[in-house]
Amino acid sequence: MKLKNIKNINIGFLLFIFMISCSKEYLEVDPKGTALEENYYTNEAEAYSALVSVYDVIGKQSRGFENMIAMLNSGSDDHYTGGGSSSDGSQLQAFSNYTISESNIGTSYWNDFFQGIFRANILLTKLPDIDMSTTSKARFEAEAKALRAIYYFELVRLFKNIPLITAPLATSEIYNIEQADPNDVYAQIETDLLDAIPNIPISLDIANEGGRLTKGAAKAILGKVYLYQGKNTEAATQFSEINGTPGSTSSYGYKLLDNYSDLWVISNKYHSESILEIAHTDQSNADWWFWGGSADEGNSLNVMVGPRGYIRNNNSAPDYAAGWGFNIITQDLHDALLGDPRFDDTIEDLQALKDAGDVSFDESYQHTGYYLKKFMPLTSDVSNGGGASVLNYKQHTYMIRLADTYLMEAEALGGTGARAQALLDAVRARVGLASIPVSLDAILNERRLELAGEGHRWYDLVRTGKAATALASKGFVAGKNEILPIPLAELENTKLVQNPNY
Repeated sequence: MKLKNIKNINIGFLLFIFMISCSKEYLEVDPKGTALEENYYTNEAEAYSALVSVYDVIGKQSRGFENMIAMLNSGSDDHYTGGGSSSDGSQLQAFSNYTISESNIGTSYWNDFFQGIFRANILLTKLPDIDMSTTSKARFEAEAKALRAIYYFELVRLFKNIPLITAPLATSEIYNIEQADPNDVYAQIETDLLDAIPNIPISLDIANEGGRLTKGAAKAILGKVYLYQGKNTEAATQFSEINGTPGSTSSYGYKLLDNYSDLWVISNKYHSESILEIAHTDQSNADWWFWGGSADEGNSLNVMVGPRGYIRNNNSAPDYAAGWGFNIITQDLHDALLGDPRFDDTIEDLQALKDAGDVSFDESYQHTGYYLKKFMPLTSDVSNGGGASVLNYKQHTYMIRLADTYLMEAEALGGTGARAQALLDAVRARVGLASIPVSLDAILNERRLELAGEGHRWYDLVRTGKAATALASKGFVAGKNEILPIPLAELENTKLVQNPNY
């Protein structure tokens, strides 16, 4: 993700510097880039470009084939991987059926977030000596620390046993790094966010700053970090500040949208329910040779969930663009949402349309006929710019939205009490559902229905201890599959130790 006002900047030179400084692939070359790196960070414009490159990694939520939403959906009980066959998207298939190993895991789930951390470390090291205003310097430092915290939070949840690196590494050190105690990683995440929050603005000039972190976004991440550690009192405190009175506008400007459907209107960006939003564009000219890399700014999730070989047979049928048929909805999620007002925004029953003769399409592997409508693109959404059109969809995605934080606060409150009840009620009332007694089970179920297909379900099952039961039919093994295996390439010639039972 690039910030909205500079999404067309060519940062290839900057990325070249980072690759020379940080990537193992470049450690053995003649270090001609060292002087360039030392001389580059001289003014605010160069620091800003460096900050953009740190932000860029957050786009992994929905950019590239190995994006986080598609992967996390695949591992949950709400989706099958789908695709063209059992070998299509093998890294997703292996996570979905729990045959995942050090040899078949997508290495980018490890590498990309560490790349973001390395970029943040370099910028934080250089900032003190850059000629720029004190105010800008404080904000850049805060954003770099908050982003580093986000990337470490992704890694510690995925792999648990990871190195903790908070400064650039010399070539001689990189292969001797050992894994840290996960508690120390979480402590660093908390420290970075607590340091960052005072110097991040509450609101943004969206025209020029859309996509940058706000104070509310950083506090929401901090609340989530606390929640995942069982620090419920601290989590509830953070969430309550950004949530405010349930159903009303909070002091941070957040409010649930009146209509759930408006969340999925592609032109509806940076609205009152959006706390941390991942920006995409159809104008980055993304193409196959750099798909998923730093110059790719399209939403890959869109083409991935579109139905394979889709053709509408009459004009009354939805005009979906054909895609690759991934993240097929399970019968279980279909049945859970059936009759819920959010069904029509979440699930498209293409089999019913096919049976009626309205459409035709090629069945995906593990076909159910149910598709993830939230991200299914229409032909009107297809890019007419350069590059490969299927790689240049422009739909933004939510990393955190207000209904999510409402339900996380209700959970942090123990699923009991008047405020937890009000938070749950507000989420349900928005879609016209009556109040039900609040409980931890009711909150978890509401999260499943409200946030279906948005990449939250797998983590929810794992952290609440329900994964072994919910995912038993997919092959989930308790004591093993709560975390991922460390990719084989990261273990070779290093001191890293593979995760238990892999």
